[in-house]
Amino acid sequence: MFQNLTSGTLPSLNALRAFEAVARTGRVTLAAEELSVTHSAVSRQVKALEAALGVKLFSGPKNRLELTDAGRELMAPLTEAFDQIAGAVRRVRTGAEDLHIAVNASLSVKWLIPRLGGFQAAHPEVRLHLSELAAHATAHRGAQAVVRIVPLARATAPDCTPFIRNALGAVMSPEMAARCGNDPLRAPRLAAATHPEAWPVFAEHAGVELPPAAERAFPHVHFAQDAALAGLGAAVVSWPLCIGEVQSGRLVAPLGFLASGSAFAMLTAPGAEGRALSRFRDWLVAEGMKTPPPPGPALRA
Repeated sequence: MFQNLTSGTLPSLNALRAFEAVARTGRVTLAAEELSVTHSAVSRQVKALEAALGVKLFSGPKNRLELTDAGRELMAPLTEAFDQIAGAVRRVRTGAEDLHIAVNASLSVKWLIPRLGGFQAAHPEVRLHLSELAAHATAHRGAQAVVRIVPLARATAPDCTPFIRNALGAVMSPEMAARCGNDPLRAPRLAAATHPEAWPVFAEHAGVELPPAAERAFPHVHFAQDAALAGLGAAVVSWPLCIGEVQSGRLVAPLGFLASGSAFAMLTAPGAEGRALSRFRDWLVAEGMKTPPPPGPALRA
C-alpha cells in the first residue's frame, strides 16, 4: 500500500510521531499539545508523511478527521512501537518504581486526587506522576496506563481493569431544588463539552423526555458540577464524582442515580506491566469496592 518509499527507507520520525499522535487523540490541537509543537507544525508533518507514502491517511473536515484504511493500517503498529520506546526510556531514566498515569480531568479532580494520600501512604516507594488524558483518548504517550470511563463492552478487554460501575444522576443544590419544585428537568441545564451526551443518556435511562431548554456549557464535567454546587442549575454527573457532596447534602438528586452502560476503568499500555503498576491497579480495585451504592429517586409528596 505504501509504494512510494524505496526499499529499507523510512519516513521522517517526526512525521510518524505527528501522525500517530493525531490518529490516537483524534485532534490536531491535542497532538500539538502532547508533542509541544504548534498546530501548523503537526499538520505539515502529517502532509509530508502522506506525500512520502503516496496515500491519504485522514479524510473528512479538519474538526472531524477520520482515519482512512491506510491510516488505520499504519496507526496500530506505530502506537505499539512508540509505547515500547517510551517504556524503555522511562525505565532507563527513572527506574522501575516511577509510575506514569494519565487520567481524565474530572475523574482526577473529583475522585482520584482526593484519594491519592491513601495510595502514597501504603506505597511510599512508588513515585506517581499524573498527566491529563484528552477527553476521548484511550492512550497517552509515556503513560503506563490511563484511567477513564469506558463502555462496558470495552471493560472486558484483557488490557482493561474496571473498578467502579458507573451511574448517572441529575444533581443540583438544595436551594435550586426549592426554586424548581425539586425537579432537575425544570432547572437551568448545565452541560460539559467533554460529555455532551450526558443529558440525553440520563433522560433515556430515566424514561423522561428532556423539555426544550438552553444549555450552559462548561469545558469539563467538574466545572458543571461546581456550577451546580453554586446554585446555577442542574448537571448530570457520575455518582463516584459527587459522592461526598450528595452525602453531605450540598447536592441533591431527586431523580436518583441510574446505572449507565459504562465503568470507571484502568487501561494498561502494551508492555507496561511492573510492580508499581500492579500495586496501583490493586489499589484502584480496592478503592472501587469501597464505593457506596448510589441513592434512588427521592420520594415525592
